[in-house]
Amino acid sequence: NSEEEVFEMNNGCICCTVRGDLIRILGTLLRRRETFDRIIIETTGLADPAPVAQTFFFDDELRSALRLDAIVTLVDARHILEHLDDAKPEGVENEALEQVAFADRIVLNKTDLVTPTELERVRRRLLSINAMVEILPATRADADLGRILDVGAFDLDRVLESEPGFLMDLEHEHDATVTSVGIERRGVVDGDRLQVWLTDLLRERGVDLFRSKGILDVDALPRPYVFQGVHMLLDAEDGRPWPEGQERLNRLVFIGRNLDRAELEAGFDACLARVVA
Repeated sequence: NSEEEVFEMNNGCICCTVRGDLIRILGTLLRRRETFDRIIIETTGLADPAPVAQTFFFDDELRSALRLDAIVTLVDARHILEHLDDAKPEGVENEALEQVAFADRIVLNKTDLVTPTELERVRRRLLSINAMVEILPATRADADLGRILDVGAFDLDRVLESEPGFLMDLEHEHDATVTSVGIERRGVVDGDRLQVWLTDLLRERGVDLFRSKGILDVDALPRPYVFQGVHMLLDAEDGRPWPEGQERLNRLVFIGRNLDRAELEAGFDACLARVVA
């Protein structure tokens, strides 16, 4: 029942193909400047932050009207080291490394899933990449907003010192093996089959599954079954009640390396107890 207006951007990488869309939408927002206090841009987890930040310096209108306050990076304490060490083909960006390097604030999340020794190892590694960053430990991203909003932390001189080409419109390349697969299906899901499928999927493909999410209509559950996964970790809970009169559509998204769409679709289709035409 939100009354907020949604501005839709073309599908693509926010740090590459849709910069024009970003400039257009920010320009539209500026014409309604009295209706909001801040603009927060949340990119995908696979975005290079540099081209997004460049947007505020390339466009004259944005440069004069807006101030880039801070780049905040949310880091998964349990999995970050393997992503920082991920070998990439020559010329391909390691997005995790870029996001840590450009961060003004790091929210070090999921600290409850690692030991104090592991947490200290992660903290030292982050500081070895970005010695000036402020690290805020968190569980379920419970960071103090006063430490990450309106902090005036972005320092162009510091960025230029470490990245002299920051203000140049340089091309960059993403890892083509990393893609996303979205699935939408009508029907009621068999909860037992779903549990077996997800367990097997995460056990066999968890290393390559960076992110998995779903909102499902599971039999015997009055509310949507909402799951979130990162690699082999999976968390599930009841969602908000289904809207009255609205179709109950099952939606899943998988983001990872070398994903097989046909295999994922067939696996989920086998979990459907009853298909709705």
